[in-house]
Amino acid sequence: MRKIYFIYNPHSGKEQIGSKLNEIIRTLAEKDNELTVVPTIGYLDAMERITNLPDGYDLVVCSGGDGTLDEVVTGMMKRPKERRVPIGYIPAGTTNDFARSLEIPRNMPEAAKNAMMGRPFACDIGSFNDDSFVYIASFGIFTEVSYSTKQEIKNVLGHMAYILEGMRSLYNVKSYKMKVSSDEMEFEGDFLFGMITNSKSVAGFKGLVRGDVQFDDGVYEVTFIKRPKNPLELQEILTALLTEELHSDYMYSFRTRRLTIESEEMVPWTLDGEFGGEHCNVLIENNQQAVEIIINSADLPKKEEEIS
Repeated sequence: MRKIYFIYNPHSGKEQIGSKLNEIIRTLAEKDNELTVVPTIGYLDAMERITNLPDGYDLVVCSGGDGTLDEVVTGMMKRPKERRVPIGYIPAGTTNDFARSLEIPRNMPEAAKNAMMGRPFACDIGSFNDDSFVYIASFGIFTEVSYSTKQEIKNVLGHMAYILEGMRSLYNVKSYKMKVSSDEMEFEGDFLFGMITNSKSVAGFKGLVRGDVQFDDGVYEVTFIKRPKNPLELQEILTALLTEELHSDYMYSFRTRRLTIESEEMVPWTLDGEFGGEHCNVLIENNQQAVEIIINSADLPKKEEEIS
């Protein structure tokens, strides 16, 4: 028997969890498990509940989009390391980048089984000044779309909402003068986009992060895109994004464990698809293997459509 805390966002994605909730609860309550079920009631509710979760739980299961997972992981990071609990994830959002990367089933009942039968994987978690993020910290063009696009649009269009809304914002492309410092590289420039990631998928696309991504190696994949000098360069950058091929002439791309970013003005940041505040100075560090996430086990073979 295990003591399980299940927290879910009833509004994520197409609110599809409503029709699956009974089946999920039955799965989590099997074998006489002691189950607590809690719906979120607002912004940061999940973070606060996990931060203040009483001791004694063996597993936290959360269901929602990447933002819900971010809140749960952030809450877990605020707990002392010896009081952290493994997290099972049932994806129910629009893009579910992190679930895609870890090959967690997108089918919700199967993901619930995975949360119960899978194995814990100690995953890297990022520190962003005094905040935390699971798989991406980003700024600039396209990034604010994820938190400014209405949920109804996301539900209908999925990750295409990011592109369509981003295209609309190209008439007022904003860039930021920054200095970026790490042990591996140091550079300055005028940048319209930057991302620090631990994911194979960004906004539903798998080609924006190059190389063999490892989720427990203690390093991040970093990409900064320079401001284009003319419309032709801008078009080439957009083509690179849409075709999932990075263009080295306009981009810096490297890996690091820690970096600082200084800007001349306040920059709006996005953490796991949610607004992360405005900052002039940012310190990002990788906390290696800081939180255990339940991933697929051999007992749950993945269907082709679930990982494609």
